[in-house]
Amino acid sequence: MESSYIADRTSDGGMNRLTLNDDDKKVREWFIDQVKNYGCTVTVDKIGNIFAIRPGKNNALPPIGLGSHLDTQPAGGKYDGIVGVLSALEVLKTLHDNNVETYAPIAVIDWTNEEGARFSPAMMGSGVWAGVFTPEWAYSRTDLKGAKFGEELERIGFKGDTPVSYEANKLSAHFEVHIEQGPVLQAENKPVAVVVGVQAMSWFSVELRGREQHCGTTPMDSRADTLLTAAQMIVAINAVALATPGGLASVAVINATPQAINTLASHVQFNIDVRARDDALLALLEAEIAEKCEEIAAAAQVKIEVWDRFWTSPRTTFDETMVSMVRQSASDGGFAFREIQSGAGHDSVYTAKRVPTAMIFIRCKDGISHNPAEYSTPEDIAAGAEVLLGAVLRYDAYLASQSK
Repeated sequence: MESSYIADRTSDGGMNRLTLNDDDKKVREWFIDQVKNYGCTVTVDKIGNIFAIRPGKNNALPPIGLGSHLDTQPAGGKYDGIVGVLSALEVLKTLHDNNVETYAPIAVIDWTNEEGARFSPAMMGSGVWAGVFTPEWAYSRTDLKGAKFGEELERIGFKGDTPVSYEANKLSAHFEVHIEQGPVLQAENKPVAVVVGVQAMSWFSVELRGREQHCGTTPMDSRADTLLTAAQMIVAINAVALATPGGLASVAVINATPQAINTLASHVQFNIDVRARDDALLALLEAEIAEKCEEIAAAAQVKIEVWDRFWTSPRTTFDETMVSMVRQSASDGGFAFREIQSGAGHDSVYTAKRVPTAMIFIRCKDGISHNPAEYSTPEDIAAGAEVLLGAVLRYDAYLASQSK
């Protein structure tokens, strides 16, 4: 695909395309230039989601959506999300170059702020579209420097005019291609997977309050050491998850104040990412983690000031008709595949709340993601795009058959 846009890559070969930064603005402009080559009209909604719509025979029908995201982690790779948008663009180009007129319109979508790396939580654009979050709440989100999401959206010129909702921008269905972000496909030597759903997950913000004390003058047995307490909690969180088959729990962010080498921190904030194969197990895991952390805090004479589950997503099961289209496309294409439940959240979690949804995973080297070393071969990317094309055409034919 020809373009004047050159990605602003990091020196290690990764990407730092955080939501609504200047590079996000550039790639959005590039995306719009690309889709106009294939006869698309472009709509940008008030949260910055971009819908590029190619007409079909029956334009009274909502389009079949092919979506993912172009934002990255601060030290991310070049495939997470990006492959999904490029695969959708490749389907669009194939239809255009071969003069294929689909029954339903086709929409290629760049969802805003899927990563949640700059503005939390993740999957914000699709979440507002699905009615899970309000636009006003999203506009109020701030990054670590205090910049507001709404103000940054206006700054880069992508606060559109169309209302953000599944009713204002209707879809008939939503397909998404994504790298697996795990090692299963590589271990089984399979290029693609049929994704049947997404596991349950929650994010917590925890704040602890102890005492600022001098490191050199306070005896070890006379301390309310907040940072040490947080460390003990993190070890306990890991142990609970290890003892819970089908459960995951991680702490990847921690902040302590004051930052002085000879002063014990009085305030510590950290986040917990909890995931499980189903909702019941997630609830059990959350309860056990909370109980362990309460015990640790009480023994250390440190107060838990905040225990906030600020985001949660129940287990998602994708539409069986949509999944069957992906399954049939992979089989008919001669690709070795397996069925899999996603461990990571994707925009398809929120589209599934409103329209039939399915996903396709492609193999990625060593299962590495959110890292500059992220990599999928051109052959596996092509396989994913081919499965996507076949699934879209099958679903388009299904919609045509339903109208008779």
